[in-house]
Amino acid sequence: MTDFSYQLYSSRNFPPLSDTLNMLGGLGYTQVEGYGGLFEDGVDLSALKASLDAAGVTMPTAHIDISIIRDRPDRAIEIARALGVKMVNGPYLQDTARPKTAAGWNDFGEMLQEAAQPLLDAGLVVGWHNHDFEFTRVEGHLPQNLMLAAAPDLKMELDVAWCVKGGEDPVAWINAHADRIVAAHIKDIAAPGEAADEDGWADVGHGTLDWAPIMEALRKTPCAYFIAEHDNPNDHKRFASRSLAAMQAF
Repeated sequence: MTDFSYQLYSSRNFPPLSDTLNMLGGLGYTQVEGYGGLFEDGVDLSALKASLDAAGVTMPTAHIDISIIRDRPDRAIEIARALGVKMVNGPYLQDTARPKTAAGWNDFGEMLQEAAQPLLDAGLVVGWHNHDFEFTRVEGHLPQNLMLAAAPDLKMELDVAWCVKGGEDPVAWINAHADRIVAAHIKDIAAPGEAADEDGWADVGHGTLDWAPIMEALRKTPCAYFIAEHDNPNDHKRFASRSLAAMQAF
């Protein structure tokens, strides 16, 4: 039986966190994924771990800002060890930080490889979580391909919906990069003109993505973490419950 996870960023607008964790545990989630706002300096990591334990969920994966991974690897390792995190993912690049050339993306991948080394030495898996811009060609190249080629130890946390928004066929992408995918964001896209108040996203299984072939492809990869996410739900319990039911049915 698959343990399904939930990206806590989906519930950032529904405090307190302890209530969210208890809600998720009560629905049947066994895992959650942390995001950067939970790991700010001064946060009591032991209290966060106690809240996870009380809700009956674990946090095997986490998004930690690339600046921390690169400049403060000891802090990233501290967060992981305190919370039981096994996979650390770089989550995002602001537009102003994104390379504008193919060589720049290659250099960024080389930087990720070097920055990941202390975490790899500590026994962690290090990955990158994509948005759509990694699938926008630069000088004829996909940035995601350039990053993976330049960082051989970097794994992928594939965000399926952003892959689609970037213009790629997710099944073809999964099949072509199967050995690098160890986590996936299971996220859905609303039909055109729908869910405008939720930024065009949908509960998993209630949008436009054809999940049967996507999940079949993912299950042929080393993917160990299937993580529900919605960037802006107006009801996080509805999203969490309907998405879990859909993922269990896939």
